[in-house]
Amino acid sequence: MTTPARIPFPVVDEVSRHCLQEEEPETVHIEVHLPGRLDQARLRKAFLEALRRHPRILMREAPGGWYRRRYEWELTEEPDVEVVSFPAPGRNALRDARTRALTEAPPLSLSPPIRLEVVEGAGPAEGSEATDLVGLHPPFKGRGELRDQPPPPRTRNTTVLFVTMNHTALDGPACLRILATAAEIYGGKDNSPAAPPTRTQGPPAPQENTPSTWTRPARVAQGTPEPSPGNGLLVTELPLPQRPKGSPYTVNDQLMVATALTIAHWNREHGEAPRPLRITMPVDDRPRDTTMPIGNGTRLVEVPFSPAELTTDEDDMPEFLRRTAARTRALKSLPRPQLGHGASLLTAPVTPVTWRAALTRGLRKAAAPWTSTTLLSNIGRVPYPLDFGEEAGRAHAVWFSAPARMPRGLTVTTASTVGRLHLALRWSRALLSHGDGAHLRDLFEHYLHTTEVAP
Repeated sequence: MTTPARIPFPVVDEVSRHCLQEEEPETVHIEVHLPGRLDQARLRKAFLEALRRHPRILMREAPGGWYRRRYEWELTEEPDVEVVSFPAPGRNALRDARTRALTEAPPLSLSPPIRLEVVEGAGPAEGSEATDLVGLHPPFKGRGELRDQPPPPRTRNTTVLFVTMNHTALDGPACLRILATAAEIYGGKDNSPAAPPTRTQGPPAPQENTPSTWTRPARVAQGTPEPSPGNGLLVTELPLPQRPKGSPYTVNDQLMVATALTIAHWNREHGEAPRPLRITMPVDDRPRDTTMPIGNGTRLVEVPFSPAELTTDEDDMPEFLRRTAARTRALKSLPRPQLGHGASLLTAPVTPVTWRAALTRGLRKAAAPWTSTTLLSNIGRVPYPLDFGEEAGRAHAVWFSAPARMPRGLTVTTASTVGRLHLALRWSRALLSHGDGAHLRDLFEHYLHTTEVAP
C-alpha cells in the first residue's frame, strides 16, 4: 500500500487551525444559481473528475501526537466520503441549505474538506437563513433615494449549487476554480476564465496622513444580539454601481467606500464616538486557469479611514473615491506575507504545535481590540461562465460569504455576474440580528448609490 504524500500546513492554514471554534465554524459558502436542471449521476461524475484534475484539494489532516512540530495535510487519491448530495426539494430547501453552509463545516479529518449540495426547484434567490426575501427592499429614509430596481424574475425550474468548504483548508476562489472545471466536464462547454480587466495605472500616490496601525479601530456597534450562537446571513442582488468612463477608481473602491460609510452611519445611530476604521481586504494574485494553486491563496491588507473621511458628503465623493483608489493600489503593490511577518514567526516549527496553538489563541485574544473593523471580500466579476450545458444553462447569480467571527462580527462579500452585483452580509449572532442585517443592507445600498458620481 502506497503511503500518502504529506504537505506541511501553510501559515494561513495553521493559524486558522489553532483558532477553530465549534460555535462559529470557519466555513466559506458559495451558491451558484442556474436556470435549469442537472442530471444527478452525471453531476456526481463530473465533480469527482474535477477533484481528480485538481488533486491538491483531495486532502485530510494527518494524525499526529501533541509533540509534533507541524500539522500536515495528507493527500489522497480518492475522496473519503460522498461529496455531492441532493437534499429533498421543498419550500424551505434553500433556507435550510444556507443554514447548513453556516453551521456544518466539512471535517478536516476526511478528504476533501468541501461539500456540494444541489437544491432543485429553489425559487426566488434572495433571502437569509431565516427568511426568503423577494423583490424590492424597504426604502432607506436618509440622504438620497434608492432606485426601484427589483432583481430579474426567477422561475421555479431552477437549480442552486451550494458549495461549503472548511476555510482552514480552502478559500472561495480556489473552490470556484473546481466548480468551473466541473461545469466544463459536465456541459462540454468552454469554461476558461475571461481575461482580467485592464487597469490604467496612475502616478504613485503621495504619502497620506492615515491613522496609525497602532490606533485601535472602531468596532461594529452591537445591535440586537440573538441567544443562539453562530452566524447569520443575508444575500441580495443590486445593480452594479456606475462610474464615469476613465475613472481613476474601480468598482472595488466604490464598494470599499460604501462599506466604510455604512459602518460609520450604523455606529453613529448606536451612539458610538467617531473612531478610525480599518477594513481588511483580501488580495488574490493567482492565475484563474487550471494552473491555479488550490488552497488558501489570498493575502490580507488593511485599508484605513480617518473619522473625518467618514463624514464625506456627496459633493466631496469624487475626491474620497480618488484617495481610496490610491490607497488600495498602494497596499496591493506592497510585497507582504499572507498574514504579515508576525504570523510567519509564530508558525515557525521550533516548538510543538500544541504549544504554538496555545500561544496563538492567547495573542489573538489580546490583540482583539486592534483587529480590523470588518472584512470586505470583493471577488469582482466572476471570471468563469459556469456553463453547465443547454439543459442547466449558465449561472445568473453567484454569492459568496466569509466567516464572521468576533471581534469583527461582520463580513461583506461581493461578486458580479451578468452585470449584477451579488452582495452577502454575514454576521455573528453575538453582535447582530436578522433585522440588523436587513438595515445594514439598506444602508449599504444607499451609500453604494452615492458613489455613482456623474461625469
